[in-house]
Amino acid sequence: MAAQSVSIGQINPVRRMIQAGAEPARSLSSREKAAIIVRFLVAEGAPLAITSLSEDTQAALTYQIGQMRSVDRTTLSKVIDEFLTELEDVGVSFPGGVEGALSLMTTHISSNAATKLRRLAGSNSKADPWERLILLPIEQLLQVLVDESVEVAAVVLSKLPVARSAELLNKLTGERARRVAYAVSLTGNVDPQTVQRIGQSLASQLDNVPLKAFESGPVERIGAILNVSAAFTRDNVLTGLDETDQVFADSVRKAIFTFIHIPKRLAARDVPKLIRVADQPALITALTYCAANPEYEACVGHILGNISQRMAQGLREEIDARGKVKEKDAEEAMTSIILTIRQMEGVGEITLKTDEEDE
Repeated sequence: MAAQSVSIGQINPVRRMIQAGAEPARSLSSREKAAIIVRFLVAEGAPLAITSLSEDTQAALTYQIGQMRSVDRTTLSKVIDEFLTELEDVGVSFPGGVEGALSLMTTHISSNAATKLRRLAGSNSKADPWERLILLPIEQLLQVLVDESVEVAAVVLSKLPVARSAELLNKLTGERARRVAYAVSLTGNVDPQTVQRIGQSLASQLDNVPLKAFESGPVERIGAILNVSAAFTRDNVLTGLDETDQVFADSVRKAIFTFIHIPKRLAARDVPKLIRVADQPALITALTYCAANPEYEACVGHILGNISQRMAQGLREEIDARGKVKEKDAEEAMTSIILTIRQMEGVGEITLKTDEEDE
């Protein structure tokens, strides 16, 4: 058997052999057969995901390997054949446990649903909390280092990959960074159970954050609604917000992205991408209306000025042939283009510039 990468799906038969204990089969127990398979794969140089097994199972397997001496080639061949037969019978393997399922489904379910599942699992989950914690965004980890004691912060830094720890340390203030760094020097005698409890406590704090009914904030939600509203409605709503809450109104204005904002928000390199995927009749209708209205002059210039001359000339000819466009038709066309841009941004094809970047 050539050296190969062994996945958790391939480890499962080994797990079952170990957990089956002393059930006899071909004069060997299931645990002995598991030990033979692991010993053979190690000899072949195949990387094994043994750490995915429980610590008790790892210990039992290692102990069994230590108790064995040698097996003949015939026995080895029979054990390998049995192992391969079981592998071939596996249609699909599952990760096991809530955390494993969440890691599999993380991009397919909402954050609220994930939080509910983690709460249901509670402290009975056997998963290592640090596997989840080290994947948190830097901002969340930084908050942990700021809010918790220097001793806890030192444990967090010690458990993270070196590159992430360095990034976090750079973001701490001078005095806090020095205190946490010194505390790391005191972690030499911290036992594994204490580190595990710290990880479980931090993970529990994350899960106890109140669930939100909406994924996005109120500014983003009203901004998205006004993006595709008629200009008259948008202006009236913003005027009303100015009178009620000036700060909120200013934030909403920054969140709004309409056709007139294209020159400031859509990067020149992304204009050709938009032209390729945008609905062409809608694009021509929008550009025809904009060409006839001075307030949109920059929009036309930005779009036509950042594509090839041949393509720009073709669009100009279609604009000239389009004739006069009604305001209602123009708004529908511009909304269509804005929705296309938002969809492209959502899938990562483009990145809209912020006001700060523009400045």
